[in-house]
Amino acid sequence: MQAENQALTEQLVRAHQRIEELEKLKTPPPAFIKANTKKAQEEQKQARKKRDAKHNRGRPRSAPTQVVEHRLLSCPDCHLRLGGISLARTREVLDVPAPPPIEVTEHRIYKGWCAGCQNWHEAPVDFHEQVVGQGRIGVRLASLIATLRTLRRLPMRHIQAYLLTLHGVTSSVGEIVELLHRLKDHMQPHLAALKREIRASPAVQADETGWREDGLNGYIWAVSTPTLGYYEYHHSRGGEVVKELIGEDFGGVLGSDFYAGYTSHQGLHQRCWVHCLRDGHDLKEQHPHDEQLLRWAKSVKAIYDEAVAWLDHGPDQHTSPRQQSLARVARQHAFEQRLWQICAPYVNSCTPMQTLCKRVEKVLPEVFVFVALPGVPAHNNLAERSVRPLVVARKISGGTRSPQGSQTRMGPASLFGTWMAQGLNPFHQCLATLSMKSSLGQV
Repeated sequence: MQAENQALTEQLVRAHQRIEELEKLKTPPPAFIKANTKKAQEEQKQARKKRDAKHNRGRPRSAPTQVVEHRLLSCPDCHLRLGGISLARTREVLDVPAPPPIEVTEHRIYKGWCAGCQNWHEAPVDFHEQVVGQGRIGVRLASLIATLRTLRRLPMRHIQAYLLTLHGVTSSVGEIVELLHRLKDHMQPHLAALKREIRASPAVQADETGWREDGLNGYIWAVSTPTLGYYEYHHSRGGEVVKELIGEDFGGVLGSDFYAGYTSHQGLHQRCWVHCLRDGHDLKEQHPHDEQLLRWAKSVKAIYDEAVAWLDHGPDQHTSPRQQSLARVARQHAFEQRLWQICAPYVNSCTPMQTLCKRVEKVLPEVFVFVALPGVPAHNNLAERSVRPLVVARKISGGTRSPQGSQTRMGPASLFGTWMAQGLNPFHQCLATLSMKSSLGQV
């Protein structure tokens, strides 16, 4: 036993020596790796209580539209009269009423003969609040069809099957298509007013996406503000479309990505920082071991973060509006100079960031406009989100078959998108527009 004890002791000494050698060779972890910290038992218990309270909260009951009482007057076993009757429990049942059948109104218009002027005269009737054009579909049914087509993006045959299944309406696909064409023509004055309002906005954002018309490639151009949305289809993707949409004398700020077609706008222009930072991130993924590229991307991101942080407090609020405006412009130029100092060395180099630096050289006055003009976003996210519904519609339908079909698709999309952005009920607004009871954007 003494010999075994001596051997174990020597083995333990050698193990301690080996551990000390390994500790000396051990390198510290990189700075971006956080050390493992064990939460205190009280903190874990408190977080568990909060989570339980959040997930175990009961769902509030809906206000009942009708109440059905179930009473028992006698015992089901011995048939004696029960006493002390009180409410034991309640049960909530949610359901929808039966779909209403279609309402068919037959207007009988009588005529009479005038012996004096020798003419037949019919009773005067005004149908403009009940039906659009000379068709048989009323404004409520037309608004429903337009909502299903524009917001729910249902194909024509699905709309036809829906109307037949739930409401017993027998209609052809051609009748539905012709109805949508009439709706677009009826809404044309509202679309023209919407386009004028877009052109009068202090800041708009634009984007474009592909769309096929009769098998040929074209583009949907979207111009948006926080409360307005307008779409047009064009075969071209050139800069002349930008002038046609916002007007050559547009005095606001145009927000866009870095597509060259937007350079036709000669006024104030804010380029999207999200696209810029995303391109830099893609370069870092392509060249993960390029230290020079990593430092450059980090510096560009730092300048952008500093510009956004400066907007939180802005210039001195105790100065005059003119002095505040001058301070914003001075800060804009300062950020532009700092960004150019970072990008200038790589413009004529053979580095991965050469293309992005050349882009900065071309659009340098258009990257920090959001600093000089409050309310102008530094990104183009609004335009990207506004064009998304039509992208989904394109994936479902594949496009349109005629120029008239493209206009019919863009017109209601503009009005319905505007009503949604304004927080209005699109069905009620479409109904009011067809019955000529309100104008665009009014409840």
